[in-house]
Amino acid sequence: MNAKTVLKYASDQEAKFVSVRFTDLPGSWQHLTFPINQLEEGTFEDGFGFDASSIRGWAAIHESDMLLVPDPARFWMDPFSEEPTLCLIGNAVDPITKEGYAFDPRAVAIRAESYLKFTALADTAYFGPEAEFFVFDSVKYHNDQNSAGYSIDSDEGHWNTGRDADEFRGTNLGYHIRAKEGYVPVSPIDTLGDLRSEISLILATCGINVECHHHEVATAGQCEIDFRYSTMLGTADNLQIFKYVVRNTAFQYGKAATFMPKPLYGDNGSGMHCHQSLWKGEKPLFAGDGYAGLSEMALYYIGGLLKHAPAIVAFAAPTTNSYKRLVPGFEAPVNLAYSARNRSAAIRIPMFHTNPKLKRLEFRPPDPSCNPYLAFSAMLLAGIDGIQNRIDPGEPLDKDIYDLSPEQLKDVPSLPGSLDESLKALENDHDFLLKGDVFTPRIIERWIRYKREKEIDPLRLRPHPLEYSMYFDV
Repeated sequence: MNAKTVLKYASDQEAKFVSVRFTDLPGSWQHLTFPINQLEEGTFEDGFGFDASSIRGWAAIHESDMLLVPDPARFWMDPFSEEPTLCLIGNAVDPITKEGYAFDPRAVAIRAESYLKFTALADTAYFGPEAEFFVFDSVKYHNDQNSAGYSIDSDEGHWNTGRDADEFRGTNLGYHIRAKEGYVPVSPIDTLGDLRSEISLILATCGINVECHHHEVATAGQCEIDFRYSTMLGTADNLQIFKYVVRNTAFQYGKAATFMPKPLYGDNGSGMHCHQSLWKGEKPLFAGDGYAGLSEMALYYIGGLLKHAPAIVAFAAPTTNSYKRLVPGFEAPVNLAYSARNRSAAIRIPMFHTNPKLKRLEFRPPDPSCNPYLAFSAMLLAGIDGIQNRIDPGEPLDKDIYDLSPEQLKDVPSLPGSLDESLKALENDHDFLLKGDVFTPRIIERWIRYKREKEIDPLRLRPHPLEYSMYFDV
């Protein structure tokens, strides 16, 4: 794709505006909108000037001038704007050096793909995430000095508050999902099939091909919509589009969608299992005659993921809430082992097909709260490190981890138990991220400082409502 293609598409669609999207450090989409006559061929080199000083995790006030340069490789029409609006994904560029901005997450992913090619190990890394999410009918929360709490409601939940059926379809008619029993029921128990279908159709207009959608295990609106894999950068872009479409379609239905990993107590959380494979030309590199049909390269890639997993989850499971999902003993993928079919291991090798082109591995600890550009890049660099250093992943774990005795389980390493622990792991193990200048010490330091100051410390300093129940009469 090139600038001329984009401009012709905008003309054919009679676009009146262009929305240029970019991602802040934590992973949320931001955008600037310009009249379409401001978009010219030269814009794809010169970019749009903007003030980056108020973007989370970005520039200081004295270095706030930035360029937002659109990438002509990805464009679509915004399905939610009343006026015809062309959407483009932009890269933040330093206006003086003309290099990618140090804290632009997408620039990290671009460098990661370039580094992969530089190593000559492979040409392309394909990623396919399964980003689960919840859809609720009412969400309220507050955090004041003298009061804190939240309330969630859903007509699907067995704990619904009992609103009248006339007020909301399906409430109080007896069809509710019990905790941990929400996996793939039909309607009227699953009330969200039409919403997921609508999301799927809208995604198609944005260039994202949906392969399947269904209700997930948790009660009260847990959903999964799987879309086709793409290159690492392409999939990171698609995931941002995906989250945007899910949220806005749910909003149009009068509902709220969230990618928060663990919004419900006592039920399953939302993960984002990441399928990965390397290719060179038309040749898949992960297929072979080793364990579960894997190549030696794939096993070394697994070795790298397992070795660096505690540091990877600082990006791939990056919230304090993430570790309310990653709890040992609750079918969470916290055990640093690999296995064919065994879903209790951190890495699973899907065995649905024998076609070498479909051979891949699935890294299960990530969740959809992550910044995909940073999380995918960290996984890829860990895998590359495993291949370069021939890191042995050890023996596979094909037993049910939850049937192992304490003596057997003590030999299976596990993930950090909190965001603070994962950040400490990142501090101690990040040399693999610095290869090829993909990550820089500056962005790693900024990430760690942001997470501690903006997320860990505020939670650490605030009394939890449960503490009143446990300690008020102490």
